[in-house]
Amino acid sequence: MAFINYVTQIQFEFGAVRLLPQECQRIGITRPLVVTDPGVKAAGVLQQALDAVPGMPLAVFDQTPANPTEAAVRAAVALYKAHGCDGLIAVGGGSAIDCAKGIAIAATHEGPLTHYATIEGGSPRITTAAAPLIAVPTTSGTGSEVARGAIVIVDDGRKLGFHSWHLVPRAAICDPGLTLSLPPQLTAATGMDAIAHCMETFMSAAFNPPADGIALDGLQRGWAYIEAATRDGSDREARLQMMSASMQGALAFQKGLGCVHSLSHSLGGINPRLHHGTLNAMFLPAVVRFNAQADSIQKERRLERMAHAMGLAFAGDISDAIRDMNARLGLPTGLAALGVTESMFDDVIRGALADHCHATNPRPATPEDYRQMLTQSL
Repeated sequence: MAFINYVTQIQFEFGAVRLLPQECQRIGITRPLVVTDPGVKAAGVLQQALDAVPGMPLAVFDQTPANPTEAAVRAAVALYKAHGCDGLIAVGGGSAIDCAKGIAIAATHEGPLTHYATIEGGSPRITTAAAPLIAVPTTSGTGSEVARGAIVIVDDGRKLGFHSWHLVPRAAICDPGLTLSLPPQLTAATGMDAIAHCMETFMSAAFNPPADGIALDGLQRGWAYIEAATRDGSDREARLQMMSASMQGALAFQKGLGCVHSLSHSLGGINPRLHHGTLNAMFLPAVVRFNAQADSIQKERRLERMAHAMGLAFAGDISDAIRDMNARLGLPTGLAALGVTESMFDDVIRGALADHCHATNPRPATPEDYRQMLTQSL
């Protein structure tokens, strides 16, 4: 049986950050912990959010790492409890929002964070007690502001997923104006993250026609505007379209993802300094090529439909088009440029096979299949 759920309240427009007070009031948050990272703070974007809630008693945790960790979650929970907070406002990219979701669990549930990881059977253990969260994205990449999942590197080094409808932010405030200062390289990497989400969830075999439509439209928007947003960060139309593509990819997450994310999660756990969106961009061509023979892909002409959304004449052109786009955006040419070597493959494959996204790829992947994808992506 297909389960289809859409999803949360979204405020989407330039200047939407001004709506923070009304959303706090609607949800019942009176003393929030604001979760962000040093880069968002240094860029002055955090201050824009704080200026929207003058006089509200709050605390700020601004030490979210590039890939959120269980240690960061613990430090933030201590601050949450010390200030008697009753909710969370995440201001940042996927790292800050995912960190906030980890805090929402850890501040209100007993035991180690791993107890609630999806791969450990923890999703049903996350309850309505989870702290309420408002998400204010400052990048156009993960779409975590409308998603039920979070990715956190736990204490034993694994990069694990946490999934529950109780983790969906109660409000997503999508203000494209907050992305205008995003540097070109980060615009490109997060933008390819959004495109990967749209493509991989569309390729998933799960039955969810609304998600398919949302993902395909998001792909069309993201593919058409990512170069403009990277080339000219002040292009308001491009920034709006990229934020929409990011949001749409995550709205479709409920179909499941696949090998792109299995590999990215695994490699990102091995080397947390690697950017998740960049890894997705590196793996996407090989995974599209691998998925091309899946029964569901063939039956529903999914590659042909993606090619049409991307303005390509043939489905067989998709992988090369992604590689060409990566090059035009100034992203690395492959994993080797990121310091990845064949000696790491066994560990990456082991983690990919254990990842929660492995099971929802439209074509089952063996260890040798993963090795071939890694080789093609090197």
